[in-house]
Amino acid sequence: MIKIFSTDKIKELDQYTILHEPISSIDLVERAATMFLHEFCRRYSKQHRIVVFAGQGNNGADALAISRLLADESYRVETYLFNPTGHLSVDCETNKQRLLAMDRIEFTEVVADFIPPTLGKHDVVIDGLFGSGLNRPLTGGFAGVVSYINQAEATVVSIDVPSGLFGEDNRTNETQAIIQADLTLTFGFPKLAFLLPENAQYTGEWKVLDIGLHPDIVGNTPTPYSMITEEDMNLVFRPRPKFAHKGTFGHALLIAGSRGKLGSSVLSAKACLRTGAGLLTVHVPQCGEVVFQTAFPGAMLNFDSHQEFFTSSPDVSSYDAIGVGPGIGQRLETGAALERLLQSVTRPVVMDADALNIVASNKDLLLRIPQRSILTPHPKEFDRLAGESASGYERLMKAQSFAQEYKLCIVLKGAYTAICTPTGKVFFNSTGNPGMATAGSGDVLTGIILGLLSQGYEPETAAVAGVFLHGTAGDLAAACHSEESMLSGDIIEMLGKAFKQIKY
Repeated sequence: MIKIFSTDKIKELDQYTILHEPISSIDLVERAATMFLHEFCRRYSKQHRIVVFAGQGNNGADALAISRLLADESYRVETYLFNPTGHLSVDCETNKQRLLAMDRIEFTEVVADFIPPTLGKHDVVIDGLFGSGLNRPLTGGFAGVVSYINQAEATVVSIDVPSGLFGEDNRTNETQAIIQADLTLTFGFPKLAFLLPENAQYTGEWKVLDIGLHPDIVGNTPTPYSMITEEDMNLVFRPRPKFAHKGTFGHALLIAGSRGKLGSSVLSAKACLRTGAGLLTVHVPQCGEVVFQTAFPGAMLNFDSHQEFFTSSPDVSSYDAIGVGPGIGQRLETGAALERLLQSVTRPVVMDADALNIVASNKDLLLRIPQRSILTPHPKEFDRLAGESASGYERLMKAQSFAQEYKLCIVLKGAYTAICTPTGKVFFNSTGNPGMATAGSGDVLTGIILGLLSQGYEPETAAVAGVFLHGTAGDLAAACHSEESMLSGDIIEMLGKAFKQIKY
C-alpha cells in the first residue's frame, strides 16, 4: 500500500529523515530536485524555453535547485524569485546563492513590481511558488501571478502541489487563485486532494517521485488513507488447491433483474463466475428464464413468484454469499421483499443500484443490513443515502463516517474508487480509466465482489481486491478496444487476463 499522509504529517517525515538518515535539509532539497529533473527531462526537450516561478519558502528552494540543474543540462531557463517581504527560508536563500554563482543565468528577484515575461504555447512554466504547507487562499500579488500563469498558453508543471491548492480540504479555498497545472510531480506520496474530482482541473496528470524518506517513520506513522498497488494484490489472491471442486469456491446467490433490466443481472452473473465462484444461483422474475438460458446457461436459476420483478425473498440459508440490487427496480413490492431478505440474512451481503435506492428511501433499513456488508454506490446514490455533498472531499468524509457508524464497507465509486471500511480506513484504487464510465460497469463490479465473497475472502478484502481487479480488467479492455468503444461486457472478458497480470 502507498500511504497517503496529511500535509502536516509530511513535514514530520521530512524532519525525521533529516535527523535519522542523517541528511541535511539542503541535501534533501537537492535529492528532490534531482528526481524532478530526471522526470522532467524525460518528458520535455531542450527545444522548450523553461520559465521558473519560485516562492520564498521551501517550495521555492526546490524550484531554484531545479533551475540550476536544468541550466547544467543546457536548458534555456529563466527564473523569477518572488520575495516581497525580503525574507527567504534558509534553503531558499542557499539555493538562490548557488544559482547566482552560475555563469550566464537569467534570474530576476521580484521584490515590488513584477514585469511578467511573455509566455507562449511552446514554453514550459515550472510552478514553485507555494508547496503543500499552504493553509489559506492566495491573495494580492501572488493571486495575480497565478491568474497570469493560468491565462497563458504555456504548459505548466507544478512542484509537489499546484500553488494555491490545499493538500486536503479545499472547501474554503479561492478557486481562482490556484494554479491549473498540466502536470504535477509530487514528492513522496500522493496528496489526498489529488484523488478528489473537484481538483483534477488543478493537478492535471500527477506522478509521485520517491525522494527516499526514512522507511522507519513512513512505516510507523499511522494514517487512515492508502492507495492499493498491484504488489499488494498479488499477495491477496489465493492459489487453487489441486483437488478442489466447485463446492470449494462457494455458492453465490444473486438477486437481480426485472422486465426491461435483465441485462444487468446477466452482466453481474457472468462477472461473478468469471471471478471464480464455484456455483451461482440467480434469483430472477419468471420473465428472465429464456434470457438466462440463452445468454448465460452457466448460472442456475431461482424464480420469483412474480412474472416481472422481485417480490419474494428466497431461502438464503444454503448460500455462501448474497448480492442484491442490479436492475431490480424500486416498486413497493420489491422494497418489501428487500426488507424481508435483510431480516433473514446474518452474513455480509453485497448491495448495489436499486437496492441502495430502496434503502435511501427507507433509512430504517440501514439498521437491518448485516455488519461488514459491502455497499457500492456511485456519488449520486451515496448522496441519497447520506445527504447531498458540496464537494468530493465532503462526500469522502461522509462515506468514511457512514462506514464506521453502520459498520459497513462503502465502495464509493469514481476515478479513484474509495473503499471505506468499518474501522475508519480508506483504500483508494489505482486502476481503471474513463472508458469504464459505461452502462453496466457497476453491475460487473457487483458480480466480481460477490464472486470473491463467495470464495471466503473477508468482506474488506473482497471489496478492495474486487475494485482493483475490476479496474485492471477495464484497463486491459481499454487497451484492446479504446476508452470510447469499450462495453461493460469487455471488462468481463478481460478478467482472466487481469488475474494473470496481477498474480504472475
